[in-house]
Amino acid sequence: MKKKIFALLLNRGWLKKQSREHYTCIGPVEAIKGLLDFRVPAIIQQAARDYAFTGASAVEIWSDFSYVQRGKEKSPYFMKIAKKDVKYWKVFFNSKEIPHYTGAGMTVGEYVILMPVAKLSFVKKEGLKVDALKDTIRYAISNDTYSYALEYMKRKYK
Repeated sequence: MKKKIFALLLNRGWLKKQSREHYTCIGPVEAIKGLLDFRVPAIIQQAARDYAFTGASAVEIWSDFSYVQRGKEKSPYFMKIAKKDVKYWKVFFNSKEIPHYTGAGMTVGEYVILMPVAKLSFVKKEGLKVDALKDTIRYAISNDTYSYALEYMKRKYK
């Protein structure tokens, strides 16, 4: 059991191996900071299957991040995926140690909400696959929270 615990702590970066029998702990500031890094945008580039950022995530992207839904303590990404690819995405995010949920969920830091759909469509914006602009604007109209981003998108894309 001790070997498993040490292996887990080493893989997560909480311990550093100095020699065969000696380990050092990293400081708590570094450990917590690593938990709160934004990794999804870079990691998603490695995916072999299609996806589409949707909802508040699409509003962020189309508004050139004039609206940002995330902070260090809570950072959700909303993604539509094809129903047939649910298993792929679960394995993908597990292998990258990114918390993910289907439909709804929440945790501290960065996490992904997967929304399986029968038919997936997307456009590319700045290297990311995202819902179409008209769908994103329709979503932004549905909630006053996005009013600033909505005005930004209207001015930019007319």
